[in-house]
Parts: sequence; C-alpha cells; structure tokens
Amino acid sequence: MSTPSVSRAEPERTSMEPRRILVWDAPVRVFHWLIVLCFAGAYLTAEHESWRLVHVTLGYTMAGLVAFRVVWGLIGTRYARFSSFVRGPRVVADYVKSLFRGRGEGHVGHNPAGALAIVALLLLAVSVTASGWANYNDLAGHWVEEFHETAANLMLAIVGVHVAGVVFGSWHERENLVRAMITGRKTGRPEQAIRSAWRTVALLMLAAVLGFWWLQWKSAPAGGALLDRPAAAAKAAHADGDDD
Repeated sequence: MSTPSVSRAEPERTSMEPRRILVWDAPVRVFHWLIVLCFAGAYLTAEHESWRLVHVTLGYTMAGLVAFRVVWGLIGTRYARFSSFVRGPRVVADYVKSLFRGRGEGHVGHNPAGALAIVALLLLAVSVTASGWANYNDLAGHWVEEFHETAANLMLAIVGVHVAGVVFGSWHERENLVRAMITGRKTGRPEQAIRSAWRTVALLMLAAVLGFWWLQWKSAPAGGALLDRPAAAAKAAHADGDDD
C-alpha cells in the first residue's frame, strides 16, 4: 500500500511561518518594570518630606538600573543591544512618515520611533538622578532643584509619548506590546528568536534592588523623620558641638 509522500518544501515552509518567539530577555523585562515603578514612585513622593527616604531610595535605584541597562545594551542579547535598534534621525523620520502613509513595517525588536523614546528616557533618567543627588546633598544652588523638577516633568511627558506609541504600535502591528514586555514573546520567525532568557541575571538584578531597599529601610532614623539631608544633618551636628 502506498503512503502519501511529503514534499521537502513543506517542512521548510512550515518552519518559516510566524509564531510566538522569545524576543525580550528577562533582564530587559525586569529592568523595564522596575524603572516604571521607581519613576512613578519617586514622582509621586517628590513633594512629601515624610516620604523622602522612599523618594531618594527610588532615585538611587533608578540610577543603578540605568547603569545596568547601559552595560546590558552593550553585551546583552540581540534585541537588548543598542546596536540593534538605535538609528539616526533620518531613519526615524522616514519610519514616522511611513506610518502616516499606512506603510510602516513591523519590527521584531524596537521600532526606530520607540528606540528614540527609549534613548531619551535613559538620558533624562541620568539627568534626573544626577540633579536629584546634587540637590539632596546641597552641592549647588536653587537652580539644581529647578533643573531636577524640569527634567522629571519632561521625563513624564516622554513617558506619555512612549505609552501612546505603545498603544498605537500594538494596533498597527496587531501585537500586544505590553504583554510582550511581560512574557518576552512576540510574533516572528523561529530564526529571529533569542536563544536564552538569561533569568539568572534578572534574578541577581532583582535581588540587588531588594537588598538595597532593605539596607535603606534598616538605616532609616527612628522617630518619624525618615531621612534628613546629609548637609542639614552635618549643620545640625556642628551646631550641637558649638553649644557644648
């Protein structure tokens, strides 16, 4: 009895069909949601002196996360590397124009417009944390505080643009980009997938963040005042010494 023959082209064609593949590694995803938490928490606690420890701790955490992301952007997985998504202004402009013409192509990793927002957010995060540190330690005048607030507000605006872009991109590419940043998976061809999620690196990063938060909480002064500025504390100690 004869059996139906299977064409050699059929398995090859099947393997090339789009499917759910791993695109975002675990460190990128953990970084993304931690930076969201840190910025939101720091922004909401900025005007409350009783929450100063939380504000400062989240700011320091954000600085550490950005430092990690820069390193991971150089040595990380395929779509985490800056070389895979950072493009020049002309490429970004052409991509935006193609969207308005209804011809924008999908991207497995970051699209050029989204990449521009990410770079802007990383640079603003550096500005916010550096100016916040300088202001907290009274290293400069009042202008640093104003710069810190302006940079934070500008970062909030870019976050809004980024969120709008994610919503539009999800609709345009017919891909839930928020879910992709949770699961790490998007639609693509098998050969476009990354090989490993690097969960160990993500766990180490999360452990470092939680450990830092625990140390900050343990070092908080008792008695209600969560944290005094170092400069103010030094002045107070000097005044007490003069009274003796």
